[in-house]
Amino acid sequence: MARFSACLKATLSDDPRHVSGRAAEALAREHMQSHGLSLISQNWRGQRGELDLVMLDGDTVVFAEVRYRKHSAWGGAVESVDRRKRDKLIATAMQFLQQEKRWAKHPCRFDVIAVGHGRPASLEWIRNAFDS
Repeated sequence: MARFSACLKATLSDDPRHVSGRAAEALAREHMQSHGLSLISQNWRGQRGELDLVMLDGDTVVFAEVRYRKHSAWGGAVESVDRRKRDKLIATAMQFLQQEKRWAKHPCRFDVIAVGHGRPASLEWIRNAFDS
């Protein structure tokens, strides 16, 4: 069983989609940090989903959803955060705040960072992208 698990991990980590997603998250994190935000958590997993980046902007906890799109044929990165995805992010953020109580009384916001394919990659940061 351990051998299968190791093989599966190697396969997943070699998947170009995962590499692109990780690279987009790293780019987004670095961009936000260069604008004065500090990292609280990255890829925080809860029962309802995953939070790509949890950052601190002054006193505000920022839940940042990073979207990467190589092609825009199926819509852009920002448009891919539909009502269903927003509801899932809100539920996961609430779980984060329940488990990480030190952040529960801080104001919060939801940002979307759209990373586009190219050299250099394009980056669009939408602060307060939606309300909870």
